[in-house]
Amino acid sequence: MSGQIVTETVTSKEEGTRLDRWVKRRVQLTQGQVEKMIRTGQIRVDGARAKSNTRLSAGMQVRLPILSGDSTKPAPDKAVKLSREDREFLQEITLYEDDDMIALNKPAGLAVQGGSGQGKHVDGMLASLSDGTHRPVLVHRLDKDTSGVLLVAKHPAAAARLAELFRSRDMNKVYWAITVAVPNPPFGQIRCWMVKGVEDENEEDGYRIVDPKSRGRRDSDRERMFRSAQGVEGARHSITDYAVISTAGQKAAWVALKPETGRMHQLRFHMLEMNTSILGDFKYQCRREVPQGLAPGLHLHARALVIPRPNGKPVTIIAPLPPHMKQTFETLGFLEQEAGKNPMAPFV
Repeated sequence: MSGQIVTETVTSKEEGTRLDRWVKRRVQLTQGQVEKMIRTGQIRVDGARAKSNTRLSAGMQVRLPILSGDSTKPAPDKAVKLSREDREFLQEITLYEDDDMIALNKPAGLAVQGGSGQGKHVDGMLASLSDGTHRPVLVHRLDKDTSGVLLVAKHPAAAARLAELFRSRDMNKVYWAITVAVPNPPFGQIRCWMVKGVEDENEEDGYRIVDPKSRGRRDSDRERMFRSAQGVEGARHSITDYAVISTAGQKAAWVALKPETGRMHQLRFHMLEMNTSILGDFKYQCRREVPQGLAPGLHLHARALVIPRPNGKPVTIIAPLPPHMKQTFETLGFLEQEAGKNPMAPFV
């Protein structure tokens, strides 16, 4: 540390950011180091002591020590090369961009975030899109094998607004899936309680709830959602609207799905509850006969987001089908125009 101190003003784009996260965007410190500096008063907000989880408002003055040296940064040449490759890849899959957000068309098989055993992932590439002040951040997640629209916020204020739209159900989300057999009835709403656990023959309910603080990679690989009841520890209520757009006899269906809640594996679990699991889903697999001769891979695609704006018309972002689903559409005789131009049309 150089012993110097600067005071920086929180901008409107940083509205609502936690103090510790605001600091970490400016200095190369661990979370523990940041918390210690805040706790000991080396970092202050408007001249007063604050907490790590203090939410900042535009115009606040943050007292920040200047650090000298940083041995944690990668070698410049390597950093530039990785940054350029990541930026070019993300630009290639960009569907929409404005001052607040970027919408990506995530390929199936690419993880959104890192974790045990994960290689390249979207979150690890986002720094390449930084404007020098703000690093873009994920607003929501998609399963690794799910393709389609993935939303990224360019600055903290946008992240807070977009995250609230997801939580409040003011943002419409539409997925397309190919199911094994045909849901009956062909349209409706699925409501149930779900709980996260792992299969366990020794438990009365056939599963045990995993303590997030103690689970290992093995449990993480085996995690899935189970039907539950209200009041069970960890149980969450889930709601999905669905509509069958087209069928291939009784062997498969093209289904539009509109989740009203955002639970882990919600759409995959709900289709299993209908006894028409999603094609290529081996974690939530029904016992019906699976059509043969179709492209491999999970047939679940985040087709569209309809994002309301404070002033003006909503932004509608549509992701084209991934190659494996496009091939299956052709094999089964499904035509995309059957769904209409408006992604919300199946639910009207």
